[in-house]
Amino acid sequence: MCPADGGDSGGDRAPGKRPGDDAAFAALLEDSAEDLYEHAPCGYLSTLLDGTIAKINTTLLDWLGHARGDVVGRRTFSDLLTAGGRLYHETHFAPLLRMQGEVSGIALELKAADGSRLPVLVTSTVKTGGDGQPLLIRTTVFDARDRRAYETELLRARREAEREREELKRLNATLQQTLLPPALVSVPGLNVAAHYHIASADKVGGDFYDLFPLTDGTWGLFLGDVCGKGATAAAITSLARYTLRAAAVYDPDPAAVLSNLNTVLNHEYNGTDPRFCTVVFGLLTPDADRDGFRVTLASGGHPPALLIRADGSADFLPTPGGQLIGVLPDAHIATTTVRLDPGDTLLLHTDGLTEAHTAQLGDGDRYGDEALLDFVRALGPTTAAHTVAAVRDLLDTFGTGVDDDTAVLAISVPRPPSEEQQ
Repeated sequence: MCPADGGDSGGDRAPGKRPGDDAAFAALLEDSAEDLYEHAPCGYLSTLLDGTIAKINTTLLDWLGHARGDVVGRRTFSDLLTAGGRLYHETHFAPLLRMQGEVSGIALELKAADGSRLPVLVTSTVKTGGDGQPLLIRTTVFDARDRRAYETELLRARREAEREREELKRLNATLQQTLLPPALVSVPGLNVAAHYHIASADKVGGDFYDLFPLTDGTWGLFLGDVCGKGATAAAITSLARYTLRAAAVYDPDPAAVLSNLNTVLNHEYNGTDPRFCTVVFGLLTPDADRDGFRVTLASGGHPPALLIRADGSADFLPTPGGQLIGVLPDAHIATTTVRLDPGDTLLLHTDGLTEAHTAQLGDGDRYGDEALLDFVRALGPTTAAHTVAAVRDLLDTFGTGVDDDTAVLAISVPRPPSEEQQ
């Protein structure tokens, strides 16, 4: 009988291997390792500490178009680099490698035999002996041509997007200018100033204002804010401006003017996408007996105007109950009448000012009506030009906290020259 343990000839062999295959299997493994090195999907090279190339694989030689005998022992790694690459290698790459023992993912360019450039990513490590002393440098080279092409295309697309964005900004700015009067008319006996603060150059805002003459020595003014931004808001802004001017010529009564606008907007935008705006309309009538103006204001849901008196006092002009323009078929329009005497200033504004975020008040807090009232009280007595300039500076201090366009319009009755000199 054959002893049970007599088969030591096959006990340690891999399944499926026949006796005598061990040498062939070992040779296969050795050939595969060598083939992997030579024909790897990346470049390999080993250099002495002075940079002389001691070993290089076929993949990298094929990329560069060099013969092995022209490179090994004859050239350094730095010789394979472009002029800029050699400079970077000497000033950054090599010093970092000496200090850290490894440098990973460095973008360089190799110079091929035909003079072309090959963008690569390079990783190098220092091999040390048993005593810890460096022996040679092993370097892996990855072809970065596809990545470079992708980055180039990405950069091109980014530049194109930036050009389109700049063009959009120019178009928006042009459109915005068409929605505002080129210059406010001169009203005898009245000083006028206005400012439009753009929160974002990427979108057209819906704020608007105007001051224009009517018959019988009267003038009309308005300031409003359309809901939303963009092309639709611009269309509604244009419609509102021209409707207000046309309605004021037909019937200058401020309540009638806003009722007319309400009818137009409610009729045009009463479907699935309703649109509305807040507006204040004023009728200016000179008061020859007192060298001032009588101002009648009608408000359709708009923030109240601020009146700054010649004695330095200031307060809101209440127009309670005024409803948004365009929402209801018959909106309630609130009116108030005030007299502007010499030294008095009237300020109209949109809610972009009072809804601005301000760092001084803490994260998420809005500027608010009370802060604005305190601000104008500190200005009084003042003029239209000085008030608008101060508000403009105030908006600039908010920076990116102003997330909505803001329009301000101020009118003031100048003091007599004798009082101004005092």
